[in-house]
Amino acid sequence: MKADPSAQLRLLDLQTLDSRADQLRHQRRALPEIAEIESLTASRREFDDQRRDAQVVVDDLTAAQRKAEQDVEHVKARRTRDTDRMAQGLVTNPKDLEKMQHELASLERRIGTLEDEELEVMEQLEEAQARLDELHQRLSASDERLAELTSTRDDKAAIIDHELAAIEGQRVPAAEGLPDDLVALYDKLRASKGGVGAAALTQRRCTGCQLGIDNAELAVIASASADTVVRCEECQRILVRTAESGL
Repeated sequence: MKADPSAQLRLLDLQTLDSRADQLRHQRRALPEIAEIESLTASRREFDDQRRDAQVVVDDLTAAQRKAEQDVEHVKARRTRDTDRMAQGLVTNPKDLEKMQHELASLERRIGTLEDEELEVMEQLEEAQARLDELHQRLSASDERLAELTSTRDDKAAIIDHELAAIEGQRVPAAEGLPDDLVALYDKLRASKGGVGAAALTQRRCTGCQLGIDNAELAVIASASADTVVRCEECQRILVRTAESGL
């Protein structure tokens, strides 16, 4: 392939712009806030799952407490009714009176049992509510941190995007007028060589693969015409000769 020496030198300018653009894109993808946001989002999802489970427990215990209260009140109402009947002298038959006294004793025991059960449910509910409150606090803290991280990430990304847009704007005139076949080869090599398609030959070393070039190959390069597009024997990148090549 042939290309004017000035076009080959301009290819290095294009490579500089493309390399910087690649660095910026990598920098944008690798912002530390992104990894922390992903990690925090995952942990928040776990907290939210736990919060839903805890809410179910609280709801169930709340219903159980309400039922326990109703059961206690129901039995107490029966006790009050029987006590009032006895106090008003409505029960005169000795056998009925004895039977009612036994029933009152049974009601007292039942009330004691129900109140113990109610107290146990209340204690369980208190623990469950404390757990639910803790999870709400964790979720709130996670949301605050996520908001901070998102804001920081967006600010940093905006700065990077601004510089990237400027570089992309410079690339158009930098590539303008370059031979199509030279640019096509450069783009193909960039895609397969880690983003570097053209490298300067500096001090007898390819700056693409950073390997030195032996004397025999240097002699071949030196003898090639100035418009010959030279390739590095090791990495196959376009090798651009400069005043610092050492030929």
